[in-house]
Amino acid sequence: MSELQRPAAPPGPWQDRLGRASIRSLQALVLLTLVVIVVWVGVQLRLVVVPLLIAVLIAAAASPVVGWLHRRGLPRAPSVWVTLLAGFAVLGGLIWAVARAAQDQWGELAEGARQGVQELERFLAQPPLGLDRERLEELWSQAGEVLAGPQGRSVLTGATLVVEIIAGIFLGLVLLYFLLKDGTRIWNFLRDELLPDRHAARFDRVADEAVLTLGGYVRGTALIALVEATIIGVTVAVLGVPLALPIAIVVFIGAFIPLLGATAAGTLAALIALVSNGLVAALVLVAVVIIVNQLEGDVLSPIVLGKTLSLHPLAILLALSVGTISAGIIGAILAVPFAAVTWSAITTWRSTGATEINESLTPPS
Repeated sequence: MSELQRPAAPPGPWQDRLGRASIRSLQALVLLTLVVIVVWVGVQLRLVVVPLLIAVLIAAAASPVVGWLHRRGLPRAPSVWVTLLAGFAVLGGLIWAVARAAQDQWGELAEGARQGVQELERFLAQPPLGLDRERLEELWSQAGEVLAGPQGRSVLTGATLVVEIIAGIFLGLVLLYFLLKDGTRIWNFLRDELLPDRHAARFDRVADEAVLTLGGYVRGTALIALVEATIIGVTVAVLGVPLALPIAIVVFIGAFIPLLGATAAGTLAALIALVSNGLVAALVLVAVVIIVNQLEGDVLSPIVLGKTLSLHPLAILLALSVGTISAGIIGAILAVPFAAVTWSAITTWRSTGATEINESLTPPS
């Protein structure tokens, strides 16, 4: 007579479907808590974190120039100096030319924007909408506080703010120099000291893809911003709306905020056109802004950025919201490229791991 088999032990409370789902939920909560803590610390240390992130962005965009000069026989440090000085010369020349051409128009731009907002408030307060003007003014004030970020909402004297800006610029320049000069050495040190050796090749692959993503994003966004600023600026000039050059500059800067920046800048231009040239010019400008927005989403971004910004629009909106709430306009500008880098790192890590598994399973020839 065969020995009776013992019944299988019942699964533990963490081994069934509910238990596994609970473990995954707990892991997600821990990860979310860690992200919140990191963001909070970054906001508190924004005087260091913001220059560092901006320096990383610029270094990723300028590193191909430094590499090209270095491959032509120029030592690394002089290659960095040539790149930085050439960039400062071009940027300084553009700022000088723009300031010379529009030196008397910035005040008019601010006044035109203010009048345009007042005209919009009057329209919204009239029937059939009939919104409360005090409530509208309160909403404008709240929007301004959000865009200013935590630093704008804190009590800072003018002198303190100037000192912080100067210190941030100086720190950013120093960080940019060392990132361009010793970026590879810095990465190798961090990888060897902080990361496990068995995954060194995968981490190197992730780092390379992150640099390519950041650099491609900055260069591609700058090109898209130039196209959008040119189209809207020319339209403003053709319609006879004043302040064409300052409006084009605002559109160029706003285009670095995906989905919303150029549209918001174009809306500002339409408000100014409404005040200075009437309803027809404003409607024409609104139509051009809509066309430019579609051109960016359907033509320019797929061609120029390609897979660099492989994020769903919903993910971009969420990143913009988190960045704006956390750090104002600076956060909105920095949120999307670093969200793209995070997603690129995740996909690269997974694809590299799959490649390693396939290679280990392939029998030797």
